[in-house]
Amino acid sequence: MLVNEGALVLKFWLHLTKDGQKQRLKELSANPCTAWRVTQWNWDRLKTYDQLQDAAGHMLRVTNTAVAPWAVVEGTDDRYRGLMVGQVLLSSLQAKLTDKHTPRGIEAPLVRVDLDGHTVLSKLDLSLSLPDKEYKNQLAHWQARLSGLMHDPRFSGRSLVCAFEGADAAGKGGAIRRITAALDARQYQVTPVAAPTEEEKAQPYLWRFWRQLPRHGQVAIFDRTWYGRVLVERIEGFCAEPDWLRAYSEINDFEHEMNEAGIIVVKFWLQISQAEQLERFKEREKIAFKRFKITQEDWRNREKWDDYQQAICDMVDRTSTGNVPWILVEANDKNYARIKILQTLCERLDAELASHVQIDKRIKDKPAKAKSKKHTKP
Repeated sequence: MLVNEGALVLKFWLHLTKDGQKQRLKELSANPCTAWRVTQWNWDRLKTYDQLQDAAGHMLRVTNTAVAPWAVVEGTDDRYRGLMVGQVLLSSLQAKLTDKHTPRGIEAPLVRVDLDGHTVLSKLDLSLSLPDKEYKNQLAHWQARLSGLMHDPRFSGRSLVCAFEGADAAGKGGAIRRITAALDARQYQVTPVAAPTEEEKAQPYLWRFWRQLPRHGQVAIFDRTWYGRVLVERIEGFCAEPDWLRAYSEINDFEHEMNEAGIIVVKFWLQISQAEQLERFKEREKIAFKRFKITQEDWRNREKWDDYQQAICDMVDRTSTGNVPWILVEANDKNYARIKILQTLCERLDAELASHVQIDKRIKDKPAKAKSKKHTKP
């Protein structure tokens, strides 16, 4: 992805033999000016040199690509090492500056299968609703449940990302406020996503989201997300077709990496009808304290309703995965939508925390394998 976004990726592996590493540690330890650089951790790593070399050799093999190859440099001689790294850096920069073509991975074109006119959105029952009394009872129940899960000791080793997407005036902000009402203010951060700044435009498009990911025990809530790449940027022509086509797989990889790192990712699409959106737009224009929410851009986006609906269907089809599925929320009735979101979030957290404990138990119960003495020098 970084290469496709125009970045020059240079990867150096500085190799040092076991004897060379041992000698260097001794020299550093003997010098009072450099002794601080050597700790017990370094000596422990020397004892596992062979295993680390096995892992390094495997890493080099599986991550060596045509667009971002590894440069393996012998690190015993300081002058040789510095010269080789400098030469690779210089030649790579010169080649990059003279190459006018930025490689762009192009995904397979979207396949349209629309035999009966039905889509994942048209099949939603937008008439679903919840009476106020039942809503208040369920709201208290699910907020209490969410608060309990957030203080569960099992969550201290995990984190949560809630991603909200939906049509203008679909009720994302109201749903988010019902979630945050159940959380400790020190535990979460809400990130509203608008058009990228000049600084953000100069980076890969996922960069501004990488920086907002939560640490363990924390919650990140995104009011609009990285899916803007395949929605507004696609519809408005802010990026070329090859760029948004490859974004589907890049986003899937991004969410998979979050999942692998222990982040629970729950993403919601709030769907309302065109008529309901019009009614909410008019209400915003009439009510003074809501007027700031409606802009000419909202009306302009509404004119492209059909284009957006198609882009949404493509998005759901290509990025709803087993570990990070899309939760489609019938949002014409705000009461129903808010309870569905809270309930789904609690159920997902419950399942994730339970499965994480089971995985940890299997790892602890698994008998240790005999260590291999073989090693491969990269």
